[in-house]
Amino acid sequence: MVSSEQRRRQLARDKYERQMQARSEAAAKRKQRNAIVAGILAVVVVGGVATVASGVFDSDKKKDTKAASAAPSPSATGKQWAAEPAMSIDAAAKYTAKIETSQGEVTLALDAAKAPHTVNSFVFLAGQQFWDDTKCHRLTTEGIYVLQCGDPTGTGRGGPGYQFADENLEGATYPAGTVAMANSGANTNGSQFFLVYKDTQLPPSYTPFGKITGGLDVLQKIAAAGAEGTGGDGAPKLPVNVTSITTAKG
Repeated sequence: MVSSEQRRRQLARDKYERQMQARSEAAAKRKQRNAIVAGILAVVVVGGVATVASGVFDSDKKKDTKAASAAPSPSATGKQWAAEPAMSIDAAAKYTAKIETSQGEVTLALDAAKAPHTVNSFVFLAGQQFWDDTKCHRLTTEGIYVLQCGDPTGTGRGGPGYQFADENLEGATYPAGTVAMANSGANTNGSQFFLVYKDTQLPPSYTPFGKITGGLDVLQKIAAAGAEGTGGDGAPKLPVNVTSITTAKG
């Protein structure tokens, strides 16, 4: 016959086992949720330090939207500026860009009318050869479908030293062929950008500033080779080195 003490101990063991099962199930749900969040944030990057998407990032850098001097100052990561470059483009004009990479050429039509500060910065950095001989450090092939470039350090932590405000976010979508800025939060745009090679669902938080007009097949080839690591998020298995980025008016 089971004594009251034995019964009490059995009930305690049963309660403990139920608690352990519940914790295990909760941990599995958290892991699944975190994997989804990580996929969504994979494009969040900055000209600062990463803390999620490229994982994502350092929030210590203070935002400065003053006009910058055109004279760069040397640093451990190359050219750096204290503030956003002064506006030098014609927002009513058309601009194009050509990205020469080790895997092929990608061409862009830049939308200066809807994203004048973004295009102005892009034109400025291209003119400074800021991206020459750098690599596209991140490819995402699950959940979102983007190739991320623009970090001169190739780590996901680099940038031009300045940040500038978001633009063109109202109703923003990210179909295949979109080029948009990566960031680490509102108004933290720097030099990192991403190229969308397949329709992607993202919140309207990343400034779209142009369209891919040529070379989508190059991006799809890179994506087909996959990403390093697990979860479809890491350095491209097919290395992508940016030889140069040039822009032109008209």
